[in-house]
Amino acid sequence: MGLTVAAVARRLGVAPATLRTWDRRYGLGPSQHSAGSHRRYSADDIARLERMRRYVLSGVAPAEAARAALSDGDAEPDTSARHGGGQVVAIPDGTPQARGLARAALALDADSCRVILAETLDRRGVVWTWDHLIAPVLVGVGQRWEQTGRGIDVEHVLSEAIQSELSARVTNDNSRSAAAVVLASAPGENHVLPLWALAAALSERGVEVRMLGARTPWDALGQAIRRIGPGGVLVWSQTPGTGDPADAITLPDVRPEPLLLLGGPGWHPGAPPRGEHVDDLSEAVARLSRAAGVS
Repeated sequence: MGLTVAAVARRLGVAPATLRTWDRRYGLGPSQHSAGSHRRYSADDIARLERMRRYVLSGVAPAEAARAALSDGDAEPDTSARHGGGQVVAIPDGTPQARGLARAALALDADSCRVILAETLDRRGVVWTWDHLIAPVLVGVGQRWEQTGRGIDVEHVLSEAIQSELSARVTNDNSRSAAAVVLASAPGENHVLPLWALAAALSERGVEVRMLGARTPWDALGQAIRRIGPGGVLVWSQTPGTGDPADAITLPDVRPEPLLLLGGPGWHPGAPPRGEHVDDLSEAVARLSRAAGVS
C-alpha cells in the first residue's frame, strides 16, 4: 500500500513540508499512485529519502545528496560540492553538521536547515548545538556579509530556521521549577536568537520560561517582574547602543529578589550598578536553573 507523507515524515523525523520540498526540488517524491487517492511512498522511495537525510546530516550539499540518493546507492555523494558557484562560508574546524548547515543556508534551503538543526538538537541537546553548530555558522555567515556585502538573504533564512526549531522546544508543560525565569532583550535590541537558545535549554531542564522577546522597555520588564515573581531574569544586549546597564536600576525592588543577569556582548564594560554579567550559554542555564529551583 505504501506510506503517506505524514507517516514518512514521522518515520524520518522531518517535517512534511520538507518532504514536499525534496519532491518538488529534487524529484524525491512518492512513486505509488492509485486513482482517487494520494500518492504514497514505497519501500524504495523511503530508502532514498533515508539516504538523502543521512547525506544532508553528514554535511553534503542538498542537491548533491539528492543526486546520490537517487542513484539507489550506486554513487557516493561528492563531499566537495558547494552551493552558489563556489561561494562558501568559512567555518574553521567546523563539524560536518556545521558545514552542511552553512551550505543549506547558502542555497536558501530552509527545509534542509531545519532537518540538520532538528537532528542535532535531538541528539546533542540545546547547549551543544548552539556552541558547536549554530553559533559557528552564524559567525561565518556574518563574516561573509562583512567581507562581501552579500548574504542578508542567507542570514534571514538561517535565522528563521534556527528560531523555528528552538522555539518549538520551549514548553512549560513539563516544568518542575519552583519559579519561572523571564527572558528579554534590552530596549532597542532586535537580536533574540540567543534568548531562544537559552529558553530552549532551560525548558530542556524543566524550567518554566516566560519570553518577552525583542526591544523590551525597562518599565514593561518591571511590570512583568511584579506580576510573575520570577526566580531569575536575563536581559540580552547584542549591540553597544542597547547595553547601558545603568537603566537596570529602574527595575522594581521585589521580595524575594530575582537573580538578574546581563547577557551578550553589547553591555558596557565594568561592574553594573545592578545585576551581574554572564559570559556564555552554559553558565546562564546553570545559574538561572538554580535560581528557579532546578538543580
